[in-house]
Amino acid sequence: MNEVDVTDLEAVLERIRAQTEVENIRVTQHAQQGMVEEDIMLYEVLEAIATGQILENYPKHRRGGCCLLNGLTNDGRPLHIVCTTARPVLIIITVYEPKPPKWITPTQRRR
Repeated sequence: MNEVDVTDLEAVLERIRAQTEVENIRVTQHAQQGMVEEDIMLYEVLEAIATGQILENYPKHRRGGCCLLNGLTNDGRPLHIVCTTARPVLIIITVYEPKPPKWITPTQRRR
Protein backbone atom coordinates (compact mmCIF):
# COMPACT_ATOMS: atom_id res chain seq x y z
CA MET A 1 0.00 0.00 0.00
CA ASN A 2 1.16 3.50 -0.79
CA GLU A 3 1.93 6.15 1.76
CA VAL A 4 -1.07 8.14 2.90
CA ASP A 5 -1.34 11.67 4.27
CA VAL A 6 -2.42 10.85 7.83
CA THR A 7 -4.14 14.24 8.12
CA ASP A 8 -6.41 13.53 5.11
CA LEU A 9 -9.31 11.75 6.83
CA GLU A 10 -10.92 10.50 3.62
CA ALA A 11 -7.62 9.00 2.42
CA VAL A 12 -7.02 7.42 5.84
CA LEU A 13 -10.51 5.89 5.89
CA GLU A 14 -10.11 4.61 2.32
CA ARG A 15 -6.80 2.96 3.26
CA ILE A 16 -8.26 1.35 6.40
CA ARG A 17 -11.18 -0.05 4.43
CA ALA A 18 -8.88 -1.35 1.70
CA GLN A 19 -6.77 -3.12 4.32
CA THR A 20 -9.82 -4.77 5.85
CA GLU A 21 -11.17 -5.86 2.46
CA VAL A 22 -8.04 -7.91 1.82
CA GLU A 23 -7.82 -8.92 5.50
CA ASN A 24 -4.47 -7.20 5.90
CA ILE A 25 -5.06 -6.78 9.63
CA ARG A 26 -3.62 -7.71 12.98
CA VAL A 27 -5.58 -7.60 16.23
CA THR A 28 -3.61 -6.78 19.37
CA GLN A 29 -3.99 -8.84 22.52
CA HIS A 30 -5.55 -5.77 24.17
CA ALA A 31 -8.20 -5.58 21.43
CA GLN A 32 -8.86 -9.33 21.62
CA GLN A 33 -9.36 -9.09 25.37
CA GLY A 34 -11.83 -6.22 24.97
CA MET A 35 -13.70 -8.10 22.26
CA VAL A 36 -14.05 -11.16 24.51
CA GLU A 37 -15.20 -9.04 27.47
CA GLU A 38 -17.84 -7.26 25.37
CA ASP A 39 -18.78 -10.26 23.20
CA ILE A 40 -17.66 -8.57 19.98
CA MET A 41 -16.84 -10.78 17.01
CA LEU A 42 -14.20 -9.93 14.40
CA TYR A 43 -16.80 -9.85 11.62
CA GLU A 44 -18.65 -7.15 13.62
CA VAL A 45 -15.46 -5.09 13.82
CA LEU A 46 -15.06 -5.37 10.04
CA GLU A 47 -18.72 -4.40 9.52
CA ALA A 48 -18.27 -1.34 11.74
CA ILE A 49 -15.14 -0.31 9.84
CA ALA A 50 -17.00 -0.65 6.53
CA THR A 51 -19.70 1.79 7.71
CA GLY A 52 -17.57 3.85 10.05
CA GLN A 53 -16.34 7.38 10.18
CA ILE A 54 -13.28 8.80 11.89
CA LEU A 55 -14.28 10.51 15.14
CA GLU A 56 -10.79 11.46 16.28
CA ASN A 57 -7.48 11.41 14.43
CA TYR A 58 -4.14 11.15 16.20
CA PRO A 59 -1.57 11.56 13.38
CA LYS A 60 1.29 12.40 15.75
CA HIS A 61 0.63 9.79 18.43
CA ARG A 62 3.87 8.75 20.16
CA ARG A 63 3.44 5.16 18.96
CA GLY A 64 2.50 6.14 15.42
CA GLY A 65 -0.53 7.57 13.66
CA CYS A 66 -3.86 6.12 14.70
CA CYS A 67 -7.51 7.07 14.85
CA LEU A 68 -10.79 6.39 16.63
CA LEU A 69 -13.49 5.06 14.29
CA ASN A 70 -17.19 4.95 15.05
CA GLY A 71 -19.26 2.50 13.04
CA LEU A 72 -22.28 0.24 13.15
CA THR A 73 -22.48 -3.50 12.72
CA ASN A 74 -25.05 -4.88 10.30
CA ASP A 75 -27.32 -5.38 13.35
CA GLY A 76 -26.98 -1.71 14.30
CA ARG A 77 -24.60 -2.18 17.23
CA PRO A 78 -22.30 0.85 17.63
CA LEU A 79 -18.61 0.07 17.96
CA HIS A 80 -15.51 2.14 18.47
CA ILE A 81 -12.28 0.90 16.96
CA VAL A 82 -8.86 2.42 17.58
CA CYS A 83 -6.50 1.43 14.77
CA THR A 84 -3.33 2.49 13.01
CA THR A 85 -3.52 4.83 10.04
CA ALA A 86 -0.21 4.58 8.18
CA ARG A 87 1.27 1.10 8.61
CA PRO A 88 1.46 -1.56 5.90
CA VAL A 89 -0.76 -3.79 8.10
CA LEU A 90 -3.85 -2.40 9.81
CA ILE A 91 -3.42 -2.91 13.54
CA ILE A 92 -6.61 -2.98 15.59
CA ILE A 93 -5.50 -1.54 18.92
CA THR A 94 -8.74 -1.61 20.86
CA VAL A 95 -12.43 -2.25 20.29
CA TYR A 96 -15.39 -1.42 22.53
CA GLU A 97 -19.03 -0.46 22.54
CA PRO A 98 -19.34 3.24 23.45
CA LYS A 99 -21.50 3.52 26.58
CA PRO A 100 -22.04 5.74 29.59
CA PRO A 101 -20.40 7.03 31.64
CA LYS A 102 -17.62 7.81 29.11
CA TRP A 103 -19.96 8.34 26.13
CA ILE A 104 -23.28 10.19 26.03
CA THR A 105 -23.93 8.91 22.49
CA PRO A 106 -21.66 6.90 20.17
CA THR A 107 -20.26 10.18 18.84
CA GLN A 108 -20.41 12.44 21.92
CA ARG A 109 -17.84 12.00 24.67
CA ARG A 110 -18.72 13.02 28.22
CA ARG A 111 -16.50 15.89 29.34
